[in-house]
Amino acid sequence: MKFLDQAKVYVRSGDGGAGAVSFRREKFIEFGGPDGGDGGRGGDVWAECVGGLNTLIDYRYQQHFKAKTGGHGMGRDRHGAKGGDIVLKVPVGTQIIEEDGETLLADMVEIGQRVLLAKGGNGGFGNAYFKTSTNQAPRRANPGLPGEEKWLWLRMKLIADAGLVGLPNAGKSTFLARTTAAKPKIADYPFTTLHPGLGVVRIDAREFVLADIPGLIEGAHEGVGLGDRFLGHVERCGVLLHLIDASQEDVVDAWRTVRAELEAYDEALGEKPEIVALSKCELVPEDELAAKVKKLKRAAKTTPILLSAVTGAGVEAVLRAMASAVEASRAENDESRAATATHIWQPLHRDRDDDRDDDDDDDY
Repeated sequence: MKFLDQAKVYVRSGDGGAGAVSFRREKFIEFGGPDGGDGGRGGDVWAECVGGLNTLIDYRYQQHFKAKTGGHGMGRDRHGAKGGDIVLKVPVGTQIIEEDGETLLADMVEIGQRVLLAKGGNGGFGNAYFKTSTNQAPRRANPGLPGEEKWLWLRMKLIADAGLVGLPNAGKSTFLARTTAAKPKIADYPFTTLHPGLGVVRIDAREFVLADIPGLIEGAHEGVGLGDRFLGHVERCGVLLHLIDASQEDVVDAWRTVRAELEAYDEALGEKPEIVALSKCELVPEDELAAKVKKLKRAAKTTPILLSAVTGAGVEAVLRAMASAVEASRAENDESRAATATHIWQPLHRDRDDDRDDDDDDDY
């Protein structure tokens, strides 16, 4: 199944049904009076976050979603039925954005979350609604109100605890395949991953989700190469693992290139906890590797971890460092949610003795 993380859809809620103009006509009833019913409300358009989906591929083949029109009113005071709703099912992590591409309407992060995208039009009143003592035979009814229509962007951002970043051919896919059950494309010739990948890492009875995004190159934030299209998938990550190919000549320049693209895309990405690791260490002699570690440590202000996804050297050390950073990020998020939780108002209850005392005071 093709990975699709962005789609543009057109939604339209249903029009309200028209009210009816009708009069009661029965044998031996001379003045029946108006009995036209009201029209029904048009259907709404909803978005619902569901499990079992990991792509927006469904919205590649269908972009238009229209709710049903409300039923029209009829005689004998029969009101029209409400139009059927339309529900857009989206995967966890989907953002719903206005057509301008900037205004965020909803961020779907929990299964079962529902958001109203377009409200159906109200139904029109039938002539029975307008009868009064001075207007006992009204011959007017309202048409239903039109529904809402709009174009929306659906953008999916993977829900992952940790993210893999780096230049193309830095060994990200190999690391993902080594540490998870994911099976990304791996070959002995240089190429870049075209679609993000997800995997679940298990280390020391701890689990976290790891996301691998396509490699970045210089100028990605301006659209060079695959651009920064997939950087949104690491915005929700608690920690970034920055892999640098130890076999290339200038590892410091590789580190600075990716860091510059992250900060150009979003300053928050540049502030996320970062674990720096030199991958493909089995291809570099020890003396040359030591020199590169020294240079990278001076530039990144941290000691890089030596890693070889092929031989398994350094893999557990990286995973343990990532697991600790993920747990710290989860604890911080829990604290922030608790701090921003709204206080539920409750009525103040007084003791019965206090009420009795107040009553006695009133008597005196």
